[in-house]
Amino acid sequence: MTILSDLKMYSRFIWGLRGFLKHTLTLEEAKAIVKKRMEEREANFLRLVRRGIFGYPKSPYLPLLKLAQCEMGDIENMVRDKGLEGALQALREAGVYITFEEFKGREPIVRDNKVIPTKIHDFDNPFLSNYFRGETGGTTGAGTRVDMDLDYIADRAPDIMLGRSAHGILNKPTAIWRGILPDSTGLIAALILVRYGNIPDKWFTPITSQEFNPPLKHRLATQTTLMMGRLFGVPLPRPEPVPLDHSMIVAHWIAETLKTHSACVVGTNVSLALRVCIAAREEGLNLKGTTFTGAGEPPTPTKLSMINSMGACYVPNYTTVETLYVGTGCAQPADCNDIHLYKDALALIQYPREVPGSEVIVNAFHFTTLLLTAPKLMLNVESDDYGIVEKRSCGCPLEAYGFTDHIRHIQSFRKLTSEGVTLIGSEMIRILEEVLPSRFGGSPLDYQLIEEEDENGFTRLSLSVSPRVPIADESKVIEAILGAMEQSSTAANLARAFWGQAKTLRIKRMEPIWTARGKLMPLHLERGTKR
Repeated sequence: MTILSDLKMYSRFIWGLRGFLKHTLTLEEAKAIVKKRMEEREANFLRLVRRGIFGYPKSPYLPLLKLAQCEMGDIENMVRDKGLEGALQALREAGVYITFEEFKGREPIVRDNKVIPTKIHDFDNPFLSNYFRGETGGTTGAGTRVDMDLDYIADRAPDIMLGRSAHGILNKPTAIWRGILPDSTGLIAALILVRYGNIPDKWFTPITSQEFNPPLKHRLATQTTLMMGRLFGVPLPRPEPVPLDHSMIVAHWIAETLKTHSACVVGTNVSLALRVCIAAREEGLNLKGTTFTGAGEPPTPTKLSMINSMGACYVPNYTTVETLYVGTGCAQPADCNDIHLYKDALALIQYPREVPGSEVIVNAFHFTTLLLTAPKLMLNVESDDYGIVEKRSCGCPLEAYGFTDHIRHIQSFRKLTSEGVTLIGSEMIRILEEVLPSRFGGSPLDYQLIEEEDENGFTRLSLSVSPRVPIADESKVIEAILGAMEQSSTAANLARAFWGQAKTLRIKRMEPIWTARGKLMPLHLERGTKR
């Protein structure tokens, strides 16, 4: 983006803040909005297709629908006869879908030997007005920019309200421990809280200027947002740098808050929640009444056991950068990562696909957006996630709103995750196959990254290096990886800042693991169902 376009974008965003902050959503309003959207799911989908695809000549979905000989009337008939999910399944089988690689702009769309050139921004919603720009976590390559509209944040606030109400944590004293722009997670979390009147008491950020110094435009955007909030009577807290090894600061805030309140909430990922609990245990602090809630990394029994042992609990959310909240944790869960799908905003189907470079088959998630304010217009867009999708009666308050679809055992077939951030694919594979062999010797067959959980419950990325490669100082290998990430992209540099603090990377002198069919995957993911 040019400086002029940046100025125009952020000017529109700041101008839109006044209207956004003017109205505070009530729980009754949230219930009414979700009820109406659930009643109009199919109509909302058809409206989005009519306006955002057939009414937008540049839509990348138009050539796919043309190849499938599918007009607007055909889609209307399918929805009437098969229901929304049935229609989406039929469209998927007819070739109307976007793979994960195509959506990220890394491969052209190819159907019936016909190539449909696209770029990542071809999927942008052309109707956004008051938006700001953030970056993804760099999954499967360089981080991608996503425009996040204030109207969409406002549209998603009712879902978050109902989720928090179901867990009894609505309007409790709240802190967030999340990043700052270009990592948009902190700002989005703060704005959603503000939308229903729960102004966060604290905004801790795990990234300090020593690890990562955001570009000037992002620093100005953050400061201007805080200033405008105060001008409009919404005193948003300033981000307070709290590196990972200072998690006791968050623990002490919790302890002080619980002295005057029966409960409090901390929005962060599960690994950072675990760090707070370990710090509290070491300092003899009581966390009973604390609810951690977050996304970016699936909770595991080991992590939750430690959190629960301190009297706290963790409510998982399932998010993507493009859609924000996919769902939130069930209040009567079947397992530690049982998620209610927010069906008023998204539709979800599954379809089998082969994991690149392996013989593994997974039922990948395919998402379709139902709100016209979504930052990306998505029609059967494949995610790099898969898991169990089931309809189940659970007795949770969220069931009463029609959120009867549960998602469990969510895993990724393309990314490794640690400390709530992800980075794999083309960037990491380049490091494994080019940077390390050229620096330390050996070949691409001598290096492999493996995701593992250590004895304390923290997710580590172990780099297996063949014993045949002579390395005098193994710490230099980790330095080389982090250095290459720093020079790669903004998203990779953010991941480096987290992983360097957390000491996520470690070396194992062992032969890389080969698949049963004699293939070596640089990123070892033993997941899915084999043929």
